[in-house]
Order: sequence, then structure tokens, then C-alpha cells
Amino acid sequence: MQQRWRKAEEFIARYILLKNQSLMMKLCIFSSFLVIIPLLSVGIISYNRSSVELENELRQHSAQVIDQVESHIEYYLQDFEITSLKIINSPELSSLFKKEKSNHVVESARNTLRNAAYSRADISNITVLVDDDIVIDTLGLRNYYPSTNIKEEYWYSSVPLNGMTMLVTRTLKLKNKEQPVISLVRRLYNPDTLMPVGMLIIDINFRRIEEISNKVTVSRNGYFFILDAKGHYVYHPDYSKLGKEVEFRQLSQLQNNESSTQILKNDRKDFVTYTYSPNIGWSFFTAVPYKDLTGGIIQIGRTIVLTIIISLMIAYTVGFGFATSLIRPIRRLQKFMKEVEIGNLSGRVPVEAKDEIGQLSAGFNNTVEKLSNLLEEVYVSKLKETEMSLKQKEIEIKMLQSQMNPHFLYNSLETIRGMALEEGQENIATMSFSLAMLLRYNLKNDSSTVSLGEEIKFCQTYLQIQKFRFEDRFEYEINIPPWAIEQEVVKFSLQPIVENCFVHAYEQSFQKFKITISVVSHSESSFAIRIEDTGAGIPNYKLDELTRKLEQKTTNSDGKHIGLLNVHQRIHYVFGAEYGLAIRSQLESGTVVEMQLPMKEMTEGREIG
Repeated sequence: MQQRWRKAEEFIARYILLKNQSLMMKLCIFSSFLVIIPLLSVGIISYNRSSVELENELRQHSAQVIDQVESHIEYYLQDFEITSLKIINSPELSSLFKKEKSNHVVESARNTLRNAAYSRADISNITVLVDDDIVIDTLGLRNYYPSTNIKEEYWYSSVPLNGMTMLVTRTLKLKNKEQPVISLVRRLYNPDTLMPVGMLIIDINFRRIEEISNKVTVSRNGYFFILDAKGHYVYHPDYSKLGKEVEFRQLSQLQNNESSTQILKNDRKDFVTYTYSPNIGWSFFTAVPYKDLTGGIIQIGRTIVLTIIISLMIAYTVGFGFATSLIRPIRRLQKFMKEVEIGNLSGRVPVEAKDEIGQLSAGFNNTVEKLSNLLEEVYVSKLKETEMSLKQKEIEIKMLQSQMNPHFLYNSLETIRGMALEEGQENIATMSFSLAMLLRYNLKNDSSTVSLGEEIKFCQTYLQIQKFRFEDRFEYEINIPPWAIEQEVVKFSLQPIVENCFVHAYEQSFQKFKITISVVSHSESSFAIRIEDTGAGIPNYKLDELTRKLEQKTTNSDGKHIGLLNVHQRIHYVFGAEYGLAIRSQLESGTVVEMQLPMKEMTEGREIG
């Protein structure tokens, strides 16, 4: 189960969260989803709502138009019912039904029908059929349709027996043409016996109905038509369909429903709206091609799609610019990081803003700056260490050179000392003995450090030799506390400083001076050896130059103060950079050289000061 979860998480991270893709790719894809999904949602919802609203508007508009047409036609046909009643109740037709059908009675009835037909231009013909095969019509010889054929038409047998009217669609055959008409049909009754005696047919042309229908504006390709109760066309723009049964079963099944809408299953897929008139038994229809209905919807859809595309283009343009402004400093930072990887620390990332990326770039610059300084310090340290190592080897080489044939030197000094004793020259003997002691100290120990006691004995020997040279023109004093005897010092560190006292003491005068060597404790971890003299002192400019060279920790190439600088560097090399020499001097007052060294161990009986 855990393995499945792990695979699912890996799949989501790789293919949905785009784990291994570039940041630019992630921004483009995620921003696309953030833009496309809302726009598509709005577009689809708007399209669907627009479709529904347009269909509702068309349905309502068609229903209103049909109701108006229905009302006009109902009122129009009611006038013909009144006309039919006037004809039936006329004395001429009553005489026709009661008396013997003489020619005078027939002509009187024909005149009555002609007067009624001539009173209205929309009446094409009025026909009276009597059961004893008497036919009276207003067309007379102009009617080329045999009257006997009327009884064979589909509607004849279905004329109501209760005296109500029925409306049917027929075609009059004239000499040169056929004229479609709407026939108002009503049974005739004998007023005395109330028995049916014939049929009254008023043929109404489509002039007025066509005028009413032409005012119906549904759409550019829509049309209006009427079906009777039997499903036959009462009115249609195509007159060839009048009187024929409707060809769509859907429409014949919709009869006697009050109102509704349907999508007609024909080639045009007409959107049909209809209503039923119970007064006249007709159904009124409007048919609109569905493509006309959806034309506006399609236009709205195209507008929405175009809006989405333009919005996407704008969003992508703005998003690309934003992503570029966001990615550019990151890529620049990445470029400089690669430069740092290969060791180029000279470059710096331009900081163009104070946002998170700008702060990251500034932090990177600071890190590279510190790294560069650190590498430079390491390089300088390594260089100094190498230089010190070379100097150490040079010293070792010189020491090896000085060790050449040591027995010869010892024997020579002993010979001189013996000859001096034989001659009673004790001073010469003592000086030869001191030189032999200096030579033995130089060669007996290869270590870089010795105890302070040993270094003091070596320094005393050197001062004794200097006594033979300067006699009573100087004196010295050595104050070493017992706790400092075993402390470690750099070998040959005191003698060069003491020798420097003679150089500065006799540089400007030959007055008597004193050299004092003492030890003080600075802290529990360090102490200092002070070498003081009361000589002429060091001029300020020379003291500043010497102090600067000590602080720079560089070797001296001009041959001046080489002893002090050498001791200072060797202390650094052996004990660390925090230890070394410090010089104070004042003209006519003397010089103080203080050697700062680490404490070897905690020692009892010492004072810190």
C-alpha cells in the first residue's frame, strides 16, 4: 500500500507538478491553467445561458405572434358564420326548402347567393347543394369543378349534424386556373321538419388570410402555416400543400394540445412553435430552421471564443513578460554560480530590485566577496608559510654549513685558551671559552624552541663577550623569576634583540647605558620578556617604519632590522599570529622591546602584571 502511495506521489510530482521541468516551463503551464480554466468556464456557462435565453425569447415571440394571428383569423371567420346565417335565414332559401323547386324559386335563391358573394371581395363562390341534386352556385358556368364531386371529398361526411360550421381547404377549378380556398361548410335544415335537406358551402379565398400571414415575421427563413382538426393544411406558403394531410407524424400527433414547442425531424430541423384554437378547431404553427435559431447563439459562441483567444494572447504576453522578469535574474544568478564553481570569483550579480531575488543576489555577492577574501588570506598565508619554510631551510643550511668540521673549531679555541693561560692572559682565555660555549649552544640542539633558562645563559655568554669589547661603557641586569625558567622561547630570540640595543645605544653617542632583561606575566595563558636599554633611543620615523614592518609580517629586504623581523616572524611561525614583538622607544630615554609568548603551564608563585 505504501509503495502504491509512493508511486502515486512520484507520478503527481513528475507529471502534474512538473518536478523536473524548468521554472519557465512550470510558470507557463500553470499560468495557462489559471487563465484557460476560468475563461472556458465563463465561456461555456455564458454560451449555455445565451442558448437557453435565445430559445425562450424565440418561443415567447412566436407564441405572441401566433396568438395575434389566431385572434385575427377567428374574428375574420366569425364574420363568415354570420354571413352564412343570414343566407340560411333569408326568405328565398326558406322558400327553396319548403315549396316545390320551381325555376323562379331557384333563381331567387341564386340571386340571394350572388348578392352575398358580391358584398365581399374575399368570397370566391357560394354553393348550395340540395339533396334532390339541385345545385346552386354563384360561379355558374365558370365553375369547372363538377358539383357532384363535392360529395366525394374527405370532409363531406364529417360535417357536423348539429348545424355547426366546419372549415376545410379546397381548390376551385376555374377556366384557366385553380384557386385554393377555405370553405365554410354548414348543413341546411327544413325549418318545418328540421330534417337535413342540403349543404351550404362558402368558398373564401386566401387574400385576407395571406395578408394576415404575411405580417407574421418569425425569421428570415421561417414560415407560418395552419392545420385543421384532421391534420390537413388549411394554410401554407406553398399552395400545392393546401388540403393535403401534413407529412410529419410529429405534427399530426400534436393536435388538440394548447401550445408547445418541438424540433421537427426534417432536413432543416425546424424549431416549431404552435397553439390550438378550440373555437375553430385549427392549430397555428411557426417553423424556424434551427440553424437560424442557433445563428445568434453561434455568433455569441464565436464572440466568446474570440474573446477567450484574445484574452489568452494578452494573458500569455503579460505572463511571458512577468515570467521573463522573474526568470532573468534567476538565470543570471545561475550563470554567476557556474562561474564561481569553476573558480572565477571576480564577477558580481547586478542587483536590480529589493525583492526576494534581489536580496538573494545581494547575499550571493556578499558570500562570493567573503569567499574571495578568505581565499586571498589563505593564499597569502600559504605564501608566508612557504616563505618561512624556505627561510627555515636556509637557516638549517647555514647551520649545517656552520657545523662543518666542528672539532677543528673546538680544538682551535681550546688551543688559543691554553696558550693564553700559559702566557697568563686570562681575558683571552675567558673570551675563547665563551666563544666555544656559544658554538656548542648553536650546534647541540636542533629544536626550534628552548627553555628560557637556556636562552638566558646563551645571552649572558654573549653579554660577557661584549663586556670585553665595550668594557665599562655598559652594564646589564637580568631578573628572571623561578616560574619562568622552564617556559619555552624561540631559540636565538634574545641575542638579536640584545645586539640591537648596542646598535641603537651607540648610533648617536657613546655614553654609558644599561640593558635590563626581565619577565612579567600578562595573564594565565601568556607572559612577556622585556629587554630595556637606556641608550639614545630610536627616531620616530624609524620607529614607525619598524612598527609597520612588524604589523605587515613581511620579510625585510633592505638589510635593516633583519634580526628583529626574523625573531618576530619565527615567533609567529612557532606560537601563532597573536604572539610576537612590540617596540616602544623615545629619544634620549631608551628603547623597550617586549616579547609576547604563550604560558607553558599554570605556575605557582607568579604574579600577573
